[in-house]
Amino acid sequence: MSSVQTSIVNPDRKNATNEAIGQGQPARSAQHKNYKGFVAGVFSGISKLSGLMFVSFDTIKVRLQTSEKVQFKGPLDCLLQTLRHEGVRGLYKGATPPLVGWMFMDSIMLGSLTFYRRILKDNVFSNPSILTISRATSRKFENTNRQVEDSLPTTGHGIAGIMAGGTVSFIAAPVEHVKARLQVQYAADKSKRLYSGPIDCITKIARAHGIRGIYHGLSATLLFRSFFFFWWGSYDLFTRYFSDHTQLSTPSTNFWAGGLSAQVFWLTSYPSDVVKQRIMTDPLGGALRDGERRFPRWKDAAKEIWRRDGPRGFWRGFVPCFLRAFPANAFALVAFEGVMRGLPE
Repeated sequence: MSSVQTSIVNPDRKNATNEAIGQGQPARSAQHKNYKGFVAGVFSGISKLSGLMFVSFDTIKVRLQTSEKVQFKGPLDCLLQTLRHEGVRGLYKGATPPLVGWMFMDSIMLGSLTFYRRILKDNVFSNPSILTISRATSRKFENTNRQVEDSLPTTGHGIAGIMAGGTVSFIAAPVEHVKARLQVQYAADKSKRLYSGPIDCITKIARAHGIRGIYHGLSATLLFRSFFFFWWGSYDLFTRYFSDHTQLSTPSTNFWAGGLSAQVFWLTSYPSDVVKQRIMTDPLGGALRDGERRFPRWKDAAKEIWRRDGPRGFWRGFVPCFLRAFPANAFALVAFEGVMRGLPE
């Protein structure tokens, strides 16, 4: 995946919430701080590299999302069959693209998120009429002695999340596309696989279908990441709540807010992720000779899932995804926020 309240919530406020989300500079020098989100995002990605176990959770998730229900009875059956037929290495098929891309993707995503938050605060929510409309949400989580007018409201964090999700999708789409195709290669013998690895996969798809083939599934990725609204909106709410109503330390606040908001994101976005994975693992056809394409449009994949499995089909593989979401993103946000606070202004 996945990230992050920063100093742009309230550059001038000096209180518990400010400590929890990172101290900042006055707005007039904000342009000098834009680099911070991009640098801190790298460390978020590095924290995910240390959780190699979570990659196996993703493999199980993708296989359940893209297989017929008769193939696996559930997550445990998928795990056991993978180990039995492919060994431990089978759980890490497709691991290279995200491991290489996490640092870059988190840097782009969190850096752009920080930038968009500041842009929205300074150019949209600084408008008194807009701020009045959005103030009701902020008041629920603000003490009376705080300057509500100086903070970006929860709606603003959600909108910034959508914008950041759209930005990073142009990096994430090809990474996730290649990863998914490698993950659903079930043959233990490499000679029987269509792709021997990520480079071979990229090369063959590019030769057969060009750049459009590499970016297959981009529209589904953009739709999926529009649900970042719920991730970053809820991250703001959780951060405010823990700062106002608990005695948690700053890193603990980041940890719990990061983990819980990631689970909110997956609860709202998971069905769209299932459709995305079906599209990304659909045969491309043509010179690639990997089969006949079944889902030329997003709605075709969604209809097929509904026809075969009904509403439950949109939640296949949810358990390993949900178990992975909290720890992976909680630690990532602790790393991100810590670096944000430590970087010079």
